[in-house]
Amino acid sequence: MAEAIRVLIADDHAVVRSGLANILGTEPDIKIIGEAKDGLEAIQKAEELKPDVILMDIFMPRCSGLEATVAIRQKLPDVKLLILTISDREEDLFKALRFGAQGYLLKSASVTEVVEAVKKTAASEAMLSPDIATKLVAEFNSRANKPKLSTRESEILQLLGEGQTNTEIARRLFIDESTVRTHFRRIRDKLHLRNRAEAIAYATRNHLPTAPY
Repeated sequence: MAEAIRVLIADDHAVVRSGLANILGTEPDIKIIGEAKDGLEAIQKAEELKPDVILMDIFMPRCSGLEATVAIRQKLPDVKLLILTISDREEDLFKALRFGAQGYLLKSASVTEVVEAVKKTAASEAMLSPDIATKLVAEFNSRANKPKLSTRESEILQLLGEGQTNTEIARRLFIDESTVRTHFRRIRDKLHLRNRAEAIAYATRNHLPTAPY
C-alpha cells in the first residue's frame, strides 16, 4: 500500500483549518500532519515536518501565503504547494504560479474538488479551479494576440507612458524628432490607437517598465 500524502494546512482561520483537517482526514491516503495560523508558522512547520503538500491560504498575518510560498520553495524545493484562497484576482494567480505553487484553488470549491486537488498536487499535476483556468487561458490568448512592437517602438511607447514629449524622447534616445513621429505613427497603427492620450493609457494599462535610460 502506498504511503499516505502528508499534508500541512496553513490558514489564519481556525475554523477553516479544522474543517479542512476533518474533510481530508477521512481520506485513507491523506494524512494531516500539522497546521499553521500564518505564513511564518507555515515556513517553520514546513521545515520541521517536511510535508508532501502544503495547503496554503494567501491572506495571512505576519507573512502572506505568497511570501511563504517563495521561502518554502527556496528551502524545500520538493514540497508541493497548493493555494486555497478566496482571491480570484489574476495578479494573485500569476504571482502564485510564478513563485512556485503547483495549483490554485478557490475556497468556493467543493469537498470533492479539494480532495482531488490535494491528490493531483502530490502527484505533481497542475490543479486550477475551472474559473481560474478560464482566466489563465484568456490571459495567454490576449498576450499571444497582442501586436509585436520593435525594440525601438517599445522604448518610445514606454517613454510616452512616462509623459515624455517628442523632443524629450528624441534627446533621450539620440534620434531625430521626425524619427520619433514616424515610430509613433507605426505604434498607433499596430495597436489601433487614435492619439497620444490613448498611447499613454495603453502603456500605463499594460504596465510597461520604465525605459532604462
